Amino acid sequence: MTEKISADLFLDITSQVCPLTFVKTKLMVERMDAGQTLEVRLNAGEPLENVPRSLIELGHSILSVHPERMEEPSGVHRLIVRKN
Repeated sequence: MTEKISADLFLDITSQVCPLTFVKTKLMVERMDAGQTLEVRLNAGEPLENVPRSLIELGHSILSVHPERMEEPSGVHRLIVRKN
């Protein structure tokens, strides 16, 4: 069993398409204080590939990424990022 990480803020970008998925996430992270965490609800595919990679490139830490429903790995995921 994995440890549940609680986030300071929440963002749902499941209704967005690339590149807006990352743009919305980046804007939210920019408003956060260093050390705060953000939980992002995003779709598998391009958002799941691009958003975490882009956040790491900006110097932030990905604390966890997992499917919302384990039986649907190609569905919605939850990503938790810490602003550095």
